[in-house]
Amino acid sequence: MRRVLPYLVTVVAAVLAVRSVRHWLSREAPTVVALREATADGSLAEAAAAATFGETDLAGCFMIDRDVSPGTIAGTWPGFRGPARDNIATQSGTLAETWGSDGPRVVWSIPVGDGHAMPALSGGNLYLLDYDEARGGDCLRCLNADTGQQRWEHLYAVKAKRNHGISRTVTTTDGDAVVSIGPQCHVLCLDARNGSYRWGISLPQRYGTKVPLWYAGQCPLIDNGLAILAPAGTNTLLVGIDLKSGATVFETPNPGDLAMSHSSIMVLTADGVRQYLYAALGGIVGVAADGEARGRLLWRTEAFSPSVIAPSPVPLSDGRFFMTAGYGSGGAMFRVSRDGDAWRADLLFKTDRKQFASEQQTPVFHDGRLYTVLPSDGGGERQQLVCMTPEGERLWASGPEHTFGLGPYLLTADGLAVLLDDVGTLTLARVGQEGFRVLAQHAVMGRKGRDAWGPMVLVSGRLFLRDSTRLYCLDLGGIF
Repeated sequence: MRRVLPYLVTVVAAVLAVRSVRHWLSREAPTVVALREATADGSLAEAAAAATFGETDLAGCFMIDRDVSPGTIAGTWPGFRGPARDNIATQSGTLAETWGSDGPRVVWSIPVGDGHAMPALSGGNLYLLDYDEARGGDCLRCLNADTGQQRWEHLYAVKAKRNHGISRTVTTTDGDAVVSIGPQCHVLCLDARNGSYRWGISLPQRYGTKVPLWYAGQCPLIDNGLAILAPAGTNTLLVGIDLKSGATVFETPNPGDLAMSHSSIMVLTADGVRQYLYAALGGIVGVAADGEARGRLLWRTEAFSPSVIAPSPVPLSDGRFFMTAGYGSGGAMFRVSRDGDAWRADLLFKTDRKQFASEQQTPVFHDGRLYTVLPSDGGGERQQLVCMTPEGERLWASGPEHTFGLGPYLLTADGLAVLLDDVGTLTLARVGQEGFRVLAQHAVMGRKGRDAWGPMVLVSGRLFLRDSTRLYCLDLGGIF
């Protein structure tokens, strides 16, 4: 019996594994392929006869429904904060400035995993990094932007539990590749057209990254054919990885004490030089973005160094950028300049939490003015939208009857502001030098939304927003 027992255990384990895979497959769309697509024309390669579920096996499992085509929506929102990473919807289309009693039309809505992640939009496709608790893995999903139907998904197994949500990053795409960062700092790169696997890395395994307190909040950047990431690990601060091959093009050494925050990399131009701007835990840095110096650390400042950082730096003009954080940190304005080969970031002024600060969302710079929603500890004007000049002069606040919690906001090129509060109430307002004027408001989620914090997407009149468990597409009256 002792000799037979090991064989019985092996057989039972094999049967259970087969049943698990069959159950996984049964949850998906009816037209399914369980192999990775390996070529640009969509043909199948038998590179993986079976999918495996290891924590670091980012090749994972690929599923496709060939009956669902891309959507037809025009325009792009390629990643975090839109085309210019400034949260200004330059392709918003013509928006209706009044809504009926039923509010803007809900085109579709779908359930999503608990979190705050939002999609990138390109070629009629939405690319969403989701977390599937039932199957225990990060899931990069491609959806038809017109209908919300799933076209394909790539899932890899990784353990995560709810921590004010799970997934919270925005994917990025250049139309050819799509890149995501999962909650436990796994980076995945797929072919954006057919979902075929290109490469994947674990930032903690490769670079010694420490997963941030509320999981990864960093949204990847695509720049000139590279995925630009900030591992902020034991030896590497920033890294550039070739999108097609996965080869490392540059690595910026970590000075030794900087760690990953929830902030994302931005691009600043100072004295004619493009720089990657990153607010790590322990300091803010500028890294050369072009030429032979690409990847070289140019400067570092510790003049604004909170213990928790969620917003990203806001690039302005003349080499200036504004940085803020919550928990009483306030904000700070800097100017980056150089004297010969020596770069520096000079602190121009600071703001306190009641004047101009943000706990979670990144402020917007539009038409020479900065906009933010004050944090919950922002005094009498807490959670109101406020406006400030780049010189630090506060112009106005939205008023106590117009508060927005930790919710997201964006602006259009012509000065419309779209704001969402924590429970899913949507506000359309006109903003500018003269102040804040509400045009329309509607409780999209019946004031029952929960933690509606994910940054919104606005393209061709279609507004994409979410709360912790549901993704919505609204029609704001655009021309298609």
